[in-house]
Amino acid sequence: MNDQVEMTRGPSWLKWWIGAIGGLLAGLLVSRWRNRSPRDSVTGLGATSVERTLTAPAHPAPDRDLPEPDANEDTKDAPDPEDPSKPDSPTDLKKRSVLFVLRKTAREFSTDQCTDLAAALTYYAVLSLFPALVVVVSLLGVFGQGQRTTEAVLQIVDDLGPASAVDTLRAPIQQLVESPSAGFALIVGIAGALWSASGYIGAFGRAMNRIYEVEEGRPVWKLRPIQLAVTLVGLVAVAVVAFMLAVSGPLAQAVGDAIGAGEVALTAWNIGRWPIVLIFVILAVAVLYYSSPNVKQPKFRWISIGAGVAILVWVLASVGFGFYVANFGSYNKTYGALAGVIVFLLWLWITNLALLFGAELDAELERGRQLQAGIHAERDLQLPPRDSRVALKNQAKEEQDVERGRALRESRGQDDG
Repeated sequence: MNDQVEMTRGPSWLKWWIGAIGGLLAGLLVSRWRNRSPRDSVTGLGATSVERTLTAPAHPAPDRDLPEPDANEDTKDAPDPEDPSKPDSPTDLKKRSVLFVLRKTAREFSTDQCTDLAAALTYYAVLSLFPALVVVVSLLGVFGQGQRTTEAVLQIVDDLGPASAVDTLRAPIQQLVESPSAGFALIVGIAGALWSASGYIGAFGRAMNRIYEVEEGRPVWKLRPIQLAVTLVGLVAVAVVAFMLAVSGPLAQAVGDAIGAGEVALTAWNIGRWPIVLIFVILAVAVLYYSSPNVKQPKFRWISIGAGVAILVWVLASVGFGFYVANFGSYNKTYGALAGVIVFLLWLWITNLALLFGAELDAELERGRQLQAGIHAERDLQLPPRDSRVALKNQAKEEQDVERGRALRESRGQDDG
């Protein structure tokens, strides 16, 4: 083993990914700016009571007819997520609101202990990794693309993340691909594998509830199907992306010859598949962000600012971490044969940090929209919960424990008799 973990040179498609994500974010900002409401263009600063509330504290506009919420007050009576008084989009926020959102995002990222949450998510990701691989490899094995797709996925990991992560994943994935029961596993083992893989989705949902300042209130018979559905959507997206990455080079040429496609069509496919891959990745993150927390969010957006930032941060952080490992790290000297495992775990931790940062940004952008509309959201986000039954039951049980504790204190531990 080399003294240092090697890292392959950055691929050309990586530059395309970074540029594409940046372009999408820039395009989203420009389109929202052009489509801003006429009321915001009357004076250039806006002439609404919302703006006066933010810029003229000496003569504030009257607050909305909402009581100042207590820190522990249930948000079931919160305003509608699509309240028309709020800015249409986070990109319609004023400068002062944007600065507040950025500061609040950084502060909440620390207050919510997202580094610890990312560590917990890394643990659940490891537990869910191999059940998820069973499902993905089984799906691809039906089409006879298990081996080729495995090489494509490992090459992506090699290009994007630390090179030693490939050594950690290659052997178990290879065993799954070469197993004669790969197709059979799709039929027999998919339910159990999905159940195990959904553990990560459950953990991510709990982290999102902390970010959105809400307790989980959905009963298990309602929550578990959602988690399984999100897991299935994510794994199907991964399988589609892996399949598209596999159809390249000689395989793409063979498919093109079989259907009579010319060189121009093959070139168009080799270029056009990357935007499709990016769309699937963004869609998977958007579904994860939208369905995980126990809050009724504003209408679903296939791309949010937080999701785009999370993916961009993840790509840049992965490349930076790989560069550090290849040039400055000494994991092989310190951990020996375990170096690949340690590096892979750190990479998963960085991945979860990026996802949580994007979620924090989305939550604080929603807070900024509410504050700019005069809604009391400085303490708690005013989004109604999807369900509060479990939270209310837990609260009732806590009150019972308090009463029992009070009775025990007053009796000094003596029996009632």
